[in-house]
Order: sequence, then C-alpha cells, then structure tokens
Amino acid sequence: MSICLHFRLDGQLTEVMRLRVQSLQQRSQMRQEGERLLWPNESVYRLDFSKQSLRFSNWTVRLAQPGRLTITAISQLWTPDLTNLMTRQLLEPVGVFWRTAAGDTPAQCYEADAAEFGERIAELAKVRKVMYFLFAFAEGCSPESVDCSITFMVDT
Repeated sequence: MSICLHFRLDGQLTEVMRLRVQSLQQRSQMRQEGERLLWPNESVYRLDFSKQSLRFSNWTVRLAQPGRLTITAISQLWTPDLTNLMTRQLLEPVGVFWRTAAGDTPAQCYEADAAEFGERIAELAKVRKVMYFLFAFAEGCSPESVDCSITFMVDT
C-alpha cells in the first residue's frame, strides 16, 4: 500500500520566522551564533504523517513555470516560539528541483540526492507525527506555482 503526502504551507510558522528577522533588523541586532534566519524567498512547509512505518517511493514536484525549488528538512522537533532555528537542525542532502523550459516539461532533480533525501524523511517519520521544511523559491519559481508531494510505501 502507498501513501501520498502533500507538503502544506505553514503560514503561521512562516510569519513567526519573518517577525524574528524583522525584530532583529529593527533593533540593529545580529542573529545568534548558528541561528538560521528565514530568507525573503523562503517559506515554512510541513508534512503530517498518519503512518510511521514508511519506505520512500518517489517525489512528485510540479512547477507551473520555469524556476528552481530547494527543499531543506528540519531534522529536529522545533518550536519557534520557544527556540530559534539553528543551522545544525537542517538535514542534508537537500532536495533541488527545477524546470528550465515552459510547457509541460516535468521538473528535474538530482536523483541520487532526492532519493537519499526521501529515505531520510522516511526514517524520521518513524518517530514523528509532523516534520517541517524550508522551501526556497528561485529563478521564477513561487509558492503559487509549486505543487509538491512525496509518496511512501507503507510497511505492515
């Protein structure tokens, strides 16, 4: 049996992260050592796991226009109202997906990295109900032009 999970924008968490950047700028303060701030082209997305025993199957990434999407997983449980996001909490490899031509051409990716990334997510799903991700949009890509999901096989 397989399960397809769609990445969902977490608008509230994205806003909290943006307010952190704004607060530092207004006070002319620097970020904490090792802190990872949200860039203007990034948003926080989430995956909710209804099952924990998963094996990675494939990515489905649709870019409505040419552009580049970079997905970075946050490897630890993180509560932005209590703690700042730290670079050590970011998982590697990242998922990089792009489309260079207009029309119905599928998104391309670095397949080995994307597969390893999917496998790491499946591993973390064994101990998580939810996982957060940073989506970075570049080269014409925007949140409105992206549809992204990941498919897993469910171990029984």
